[in-house]
Amino acid sequence: MGGYTLIENAPLGARNTLRVAARAKLLAEIHDAAKLPELLDFPAIGNGRLFVLGEGSNILLTGDIDGTVLAMETRGVHVEQDGDVARIAVAAGERWDDFVRWTLGQGFAGLENLILIPGTVGAAPIQNIGAYGTEVAQFIESVEAWDLAERKVVTLDRQACAFAYRDSLFKRLPNRFIVTAVRFALPRSHALQLDYAGIREELERMGVEKPAPFHVAEAVVHLRTRKLPDPAVIGNAGSFFKNPIVDADKGEALKCEHAGLVAWPGSDARWKLSAAWLIEAAGFKGVREGDAGISNRHALVLVNHGKATGPQLWAFAQRVIEGVQARFGVRLEPEPMIVGG
Repeated sequence: MGGYTLIENAPLGARNTLRVAARAKLLAEIHDAAKLPELLDFPAIGNGRLFVLGEGSNILLTGDIDGTVLAMETRGVHVEQDGDVARIAVAAGERWDDFVRWTLGQGFAGLENLILIPGTVGAAPIQNIGAYGTEVAQFIESVEAWDLAERKVVTLDRQACAFAYRDSLFKRLPNRFIVTAVRFALPRSHALQLDYAGIREELERMGVEKPAPFHVAEAVVHLRTRKLPDPAVIGNAGSFFKNPIVDADKGEALKCEHAGLVAWPGSDARWKLSAAWLIEAAGFKGVREGDAGISNRHALVLVNHGKATGPQLWAFAQRVIEGVQARFGVRLEPEPMIVGG
């Protein structure tokens, strides 16, 4: 079957960065997005449960998947130069970090703060991935997807994607779209985002006085490597909890009660609070229960120390959520998708 490969009762332990042992009733590896309609014509696939899986860096599997897992393995990058802006169409299966490094090598700017984020290009708009003051939505021109309801390829512009903080139309309608490609608009130069989480300080340590995008990327690599555990060493899905957003009155009240609270007042009468600070202040940083725990390097990171099951990891995450709620009256939400069972 050209364009895709089918595997029954497929193990998923190596396909998720939390290293949770789980299986899929059927795994379909897609090598050619044009073959999706043919694949979905199989009644057992098209009429059953579907779940699209990239590198598994933003999911927690809480059980086996009784359906079909679609793994986008497509490759390809196509560039159209339009003055000082490059419009770049990228296949969903390309690795995100490889693509970011390629853009820097080509002299394009914009994605430098998003280097070293695990996952695929196709997953980036679903989560509206972000780090160090930048969100991918800023540089997405459109997303190409297979619309399961309309049974056709659709192209959604940035506005239609309804991007929000770690959110999008694709995340809110998980059974509607299969992302097949993402189109970016990247400038040759733009205002660098340096005022977040120690980037300026890192550049100073590097001895850089006039930073370019590749300098910022290097600084972010240093910061992420120091702060975040490597999924290749210990199972994790990066930041597991979203920074909660509260109204200004709640934020000010918390700040009065907890002088050390890390928070960022917004322009819309709401505050974004540091979930890492809340978790650490509630006493969970470095805590472990069996093989499930919170990293001792970064309080946002749920880790699998060995053989924790999906339900065990989820139960520990809920314990953290409930502990923060009891301590601060703020409810955390998970950033990854909770899937399975």
